[in-house]
Amino acid sequence: MNSLSKPGFLLFCFVAIGIGLSYQPIARTPLDEILRSNRQQLKPVIKHPDRYRLQIIYTQIDRDAQNKPSFTTYRFHQNDNIYFYPASSVKMPTAFVALEKINNLHVQGLNRETPMFTNADRVPQTAETQDTSAAFGLPSVAQYIRRIFAISDNDAYNRLYEFVGQRALNQILYDKGFGHTRITCRLDAPQFLPLDNQITNAVYFQDQGQVLYSQGQVQSQWIAPDLNLNEEMQGNGSIDQDGELIDQPFDFSQKNYISLETLHDVLKTVLFPESAPENQRFNFTEDDYRFLYRCMGSFPREFVHPHYDPRTYPDNYMKFLGYRGDSTMIPPYVRIFNKVGEAYGYLTDVAYVVDFEHKVEYLLAATLMVNANGIFNDGVYEYDTIGLPFLAHLGQAVYQFELSRHRDHVPDLSRFAIDF
Repeated sequence: MNSLSKPGFLLFCFVAIGIGLSYQPIARTPLDEILRSNRQQLKPVIKHPDRYRLQIIYTQIDRDAQNKPSFTTYRFHQNDNIYFYPASSVKMPTAFVALEKINNLHVQGLNRETPMFTNADRVPQTAETQDTSAAFGLPSVAQYIRRIFAISDNDAYNRLYEFVGQRALNQILYDKGFGHTRITCRLDAPQFLPLDNQITNAVYFQDQGQVLYSQGQVQSQWIAPDLNLNEEMQGNGSIDQDGELIDQPFDFSQKNYISLETLHDVLKTVLFPESAPENQRFNFTEDDYRFLYRCMGSFPREFVHPHYDPRTYPDNYMKFLGYRGDSTMIPPYVRIFNKVGEAYGYLTDVAYVVDFEHKVEYLLAATLMVNANGIFNDGVYEYDTIGLPFLAHLGQAVYQFELSRHRDHVPDLSRFAIDF
């Protein structure tokens, strides 16, 4: 649904009154203005929002004299009840909940860097007792979070999903007010059927030979209340695990879901906890926040453990909005704290953009689907020709608008000036 709530941006149209005509103002938001003024680059998708299942959320941030932020949000074609596949974007709230669980356990000596070992008690579960990407070769919640935000590692997400558990993960988010959520599946793990995804591995944390905390295998089920999702059957067909065409719409009803608005709000809560209701905040220390900001804002080459080759993982690899589908280089004074998703023809990016040189900040979230043939799981999607270029142009259009936008007070952005 389009948001047309902010006065001041007016389009005059003719309205018939009797036999005469008069002018009637119609409000237009800054987001509408951005889309219209960049129509040449954005029109192919903007003109067909239903076809591309397009949703956009743009939040302006203004500070007062005490640097307290206020938020004004604009939406284009956003609808919590129309299904889209969030892909790897679900890793962001999962990482936040896993880190909070460590703190909420209140176990002396247990922290995000404590080695975490995963057992396998049934097929198709797998164990994990080492992590070659880590400085000391051992897995931990912190290392999984680094891998998630560095290159969107699927195994790292799966291990945190197993640590938290299906029902607990969703219940925690629901209790915080993030209710348009159904995270019930591991990723890139088709061998796990719905029942298998309800059963999560036994996990224990051990430091210097001492077990600090252990939990057994857990079976739990989350039935999302009141999602009222439409259009979970999509397309014309799909390719199954044997490479055969299934000639019927693809069923997403057993797949993960989280609304774009919820992703936007979860990120906003972690970036601006003081602006969120107390019951919505995560139980993080100030050091936790700085750790998360560093993970979200770093480029793959800036991670030491894990190490990533910049030729394989360039700076724009995880930055869809503004840069991934474009040759534009990310300026050294710009940082993007975000999480993307890419699968089944869907592209999603939820981002907080900071320009330290020009004192600019804003939130931008978008999702769209590019699957012209309507066949899912065939690997034939228009990511490079339509999807990523659109997100790059959209990100640049909003950024240029923000550069010219007046602010009564210059923001102090030092909270996000992490030593990357």
